[in-house]
Amino acid sequence: MAELACRADHGALLSGIDTLYHLAARVHIMDDPAADPLTAFREVNTAGTLNLAHQAAAAGVRRFVFVSSIKVNGEATEPGHPFHHDDPPAPQDPYGISKREGEDGLREIAAATGMEVVIVRPPLVYGPGVKANFAAMMRAVQRGLPLPLGAVTHNRRSLVALDNLVDLLITCIDHPAAANQTFLVSDGEDLSTAGLLRRLGQAMGKPARLLPAPPSLLQLGATMVGKRDMAQRLLGNLQVDIDHTRQTLDWTPPISVDEGLRRAAAGLTAR
Repeated sequence: MAELACRADHGALLSGIDTLYHLAARVHIMDDPAADPLTAFREVNTAGTLNLAHQAAAAGVRRFVFVSSIKVNGEATEPGHPFHHDDPPAPQDPYGISKREGEDGLREIAAATGMEVVIVRPPLVYGPGVKANFAAMMRAVQRGLPLPLGAVTHNRRSLVALDNLVDLLITCIDHPAAANQTFLVSDGEDLSTAGLLRRLGQAMGKPARLLPAPPSLLQLGATMVGKRDMAQRLLGNLQVDIDHTRQTLDWTPPISVDEGLRRAAAGLTAR
C-alpha cells in the first residue's frame, strides 16, 4: 500500500492543500525477502517520497512534513552522547539509507521550489496497537514470563509515545520556526531495558519478572545464534537530544512515559 501511494499521481488531490504529512514507507523488515533490499527501500522511501514531493510543490502545497527515522543518524550511541539534529548522518541499513536519501532529495526540492520541508526523526514509537518487539515485551510481562534482563540497567534508550509524536506533528503544521528544519523527538526521559520492563509492569498491574543475567553473557549468546541486532536493541544505547526541538518550537512532550505506557498497555488489554 505504501508503494502504491508513493507511486500514484496525486496532483488533483493535492490542489488547495496547505500542509501535507508523509508517513507512508516501506518499513524496516527483520528477515527481508527482497533480493535487493536497498533497491526495494529506495523505490518507496526515496523515489516515492520525492515523486509525491514534486507533485506537492507543483500543486502549491506550502509545507511538506516528512516522518523520517532516527536510523538516519545511526543505530547506536555512546553512553552520555546522544544523537543531535545536526549530527552527520550515518545510516547503517537499507531502511536508514533510503530515508536519508529521501531527506536529501526533499531539501533539494525545497531549495528549488520554495515549498517548506519539515523533517521529523522519531526513535521507536509505542502506543495502542504497537507491534513487533515492543508488543512481544508487553505480552511477556502480561503473561508473567521470566525475562533475563534484570541486570540491563546501565543502557539508555529514547522512545516516543504515539501521543507525543502526534502532538509534535500538529505543532509543525503552522509553527513559523519549523520551516526547513530537522527535529528529533522523544518522551524526554530515557530508560534502561530493565527500567522499561519494570515501568511496563507497573502500567499493566503485573510486576515484571526479571532475572539478573550478565549482559555480557546475553550478548555472547545472542551473537552465537545470529541475533546480534536484537541484542543491540535490548542491551545497547540509543539516545536522542531533543533540546533543539524544545527550544525552536517551544515544545514539551505533553504526556509522560508512564502515561504513554499505560495507554499502550490499555490497547494491548483491549485486543
